[in-house]
Amino acid sequence: MKRFLVIGHKASTSGDFSLNDMPGSAGRMDVLCRCINSCFFLSHSLRHDVECYLVLLGEPGPSKIVLIKGDEVKYLSPDERSAGSLLKKALDLPCGEKLRESTKGVYVRKGDLKSILNEFEFALLDENGKDIRDLENVPASYLLSDHQNFTDEEAEMIKDLPKISAGPKIMHADHTITVILNELDRRER
Repeated sequence: MKRFLVIGHKASTSGDFSLNDMPGSAGRMDVLCRCINSCFFLSHSLRHDVECYLVLLGEPGPSKIVLIKGDEVKYLSPDERSAGSLLKKALDLPCGEKLRESTKGVYVRKGDLKSILNEFEFALLDENGKDIRDLENVPASYLLSDHQNFTDEEAEMIKDLPKISAGPKIMHADHTITVILNELDRRER
């Protein structure tokens, strides 16, 4: 299973946002929706071997984790509104420390970066890391940030993670996911 963990620094932790204004009313939820789509969509198919974790740190709090499982997800179409609608429904669901399914393949729970770093080993996608094409063995789980840099506290938590680069240029988070998956596809061929 391949995993991507994306931190949404300003992303709403409540479903009380407009699908017509996800950049403004939902704290750049549009960025996370594009990451979801990059994780799962192929031409006329979905990737069933990917999980996408979102750590939402915005208002009103507390922070939440949303998990989308490629082998289970239903009702996801290749547009931001579709992903936003699934997130909105998940965030409207009361949740605790355990994952709770909101729609098929979409889960939500309270949690933060520290809690999920204790569950899996991630490689940090960083422009100063080792180029993924130069690695003999590639990891299966990757951590990246939304449109903002990691905070000092986050940087301290992830300082010992292996750093991997998707290429020589800095890219948007969703594009980085696409490049990483393309490299993994090439290696599986």
